[in-house]
Amino acid sequence: MIDVFLPPAFILIFAAILIGLLRGHLRTAVIFLAPVLALWAVWQVPDGVVTSMGFLGYTIEPVEGSPVRRLFATIFLIMAFVGSLFAYRQARTVEMMAAFVYAAGAIGTAFAGDLITLFVFWELMAIFSTVIVWCGGTEAARKAGIRYAILHLIGGVILKIGIVGVVIQTGSVDVQPMLANSFATWMILIGLLINAAAPPFSAWLSDAYPEATPTGAVFLSAFTTKTAVLALILLYPGEPILIGVGLFMVFYGIIYALLENNARRILSYSIVNQVGFMVVAIGIGSELAINGAAAHAVAHIIYKGLLFMAAGVVVYRTGLHKCTDLGGLFRTMPLTCICGIIGALAISSFPLTSGFTTKALISQAAVADGLVVIYFLLAAASAGVFLHAGIKFPWFVFFQKDSGLRPKDAPWNMGLAMVIFASFCIILGVFPQLLYQLLPYPLEYQAYTPSKVVFYLQLLLFSGLAFFLLLPAMKRTLTITLDTDWLWRVLFVRMGNGVYALIESTGDALGNQAKSRLNAIQQRARRLWGNQGVFARSWLIGSTAIWIAVLLSGYVLIYYL
Repeated sequence: MIDVFLPPAFILIFAAILIGLLRGHLRTAVIFLAPVLALWAVWQVPDGVVTSMGFLGYTIEPVEGSPVRRLFATIFLIMAFVGSLFAYRQARTVEMMAAFVYAAGAIGTAFAGDLITLFVFWELMAIFSTVIVWCGGTEAARKAGIRYAILHLIGGVILKIGIVGVVIQTGSVDVQPMLANSFATWMILIGLLINAAAPPFSAWLSDAYPEATPTGAVFLSAFTTKTAVLALILLYPGEPILIGVGLFMVFYGIIYALLENNARRILSYSIVNQVGFMVVAIGIGSELAINGAAAHAVAHIIYKGLLFMAAGVVVYRTGLHKCTDLGGLFRTMPLTCICGIIGALAISSFPLTSGFTTKALISQAAVADGLVVIYFLLAAASAGVFLHAGIKFPWFVFFQKDSGLRPKDAPWNMGLAMVIFASFCIILGVFPQLLYQLLPYPLEYQAYTPSKVVFYLQLLLFSGLAFFLLLPAMKRTLTITLDTDWLWRVLFVRMGNGVYALIESTGDALGNQAKSRLNAIQQRARRLWGNQGVFARSWLIGSTAIWIAVLLSGYVLIYYL
């Protein structure tokens, strides 16, 4: 047993410092070697608590190993490596540093054995993901980053309240399964769901991610929501409310992605949709369902990263974001187009891609628990995913009416990163056992059977047919999609301005009244003590003597009484 084991996250934090100090080949070496070294450290962590120490009278456990923790940490580091390859020649130094600390926060959260450590790394992610949004460099990115930071800090406060409540109730800070049956556990659950982008707080994702740089959005797509998924697996497996929350996320993401015109906002809403599948699986809570949630999170990080890379290359080469401004790019961007199509097929659960071999686990878990309605809803949602991400994104970006744009294809580093993730999508689809053997529970599952393949092919192909039959209705227009962020971006601002105007007008009215009263007092004082006032006049000696006698008599009377 290892007595002391530093969190693997510290390797990435130290690397971020070196990235800021070094230049040239040394900086490049740190960028690529640090994730590899951290990955080696991850696989040196055995099961159970390997590091513990005292803090404020509590025992904190910065490093606790388990199969699901190692699995998530592994995919986080693969994302850090491939994302760095995609970004290192285009991203600014500040963005690369923030991305490494952001990834370190995700890995630290993955191995946190206590709620205090989890909270510290959780907030580290919030801070440095905000920096990545700000690296977008535009006024819109600055404002989106502020909204992003405010909402995540509120979520952190809610999470902290829940942690304090649990500590008071149980006297323990251990990360262990719980149910939402008290105020404290509800607060923790809400704090986690905010990071998971569960409505009505999901608008932070589609608001902030598209404003980041083409490289920054790739990192953002991987860590925050999937770290929340891992936290839900560790803390709330089998929580029934998560089934309903997850289903709402699934269809919410589909509807808004179908309405959206901005290419990266389509993919952002798709994250909400895909995380919804994982949340449903966590709510089911069986071993098969937890395996499905973990496996789908791994596959999602890969194919969603690939899709954001493809969209990022388009933005990098054209400077355009809206589907109405794009089209016909397959002519000069064939590599980006092919990789984008592979990512789109994977997210749609097309056979021989990673999405098929992972999402089917969740559907099978619903059937195994007798949740037939849930199964059919998830199947219908799979058709919706094919509509908005499987077809809509590649069609409007690469194949719709020629926009006349002839940009170059991806730079070599971006292209290589896309090819790596596209290969992963296919490898995990053809050889799913490579992933299944890393899942938290033993799994005996046959991914490919004739009935499953035929069912999904029918579902997806008829969904595709519906898309092209309804293509005139699917065409994008220059419209704005209103989400729940309208509440704090418009309504709350107007209410705040109204309250401020009311306070200002009330203050002015009170000030005017006070001014008029002060003027009246001044006038009265002038009448009494002014140059022509009562007390400024020359009094006759007799009158003065009378007043002195009156005052003296009054004093004597009061004294003897």
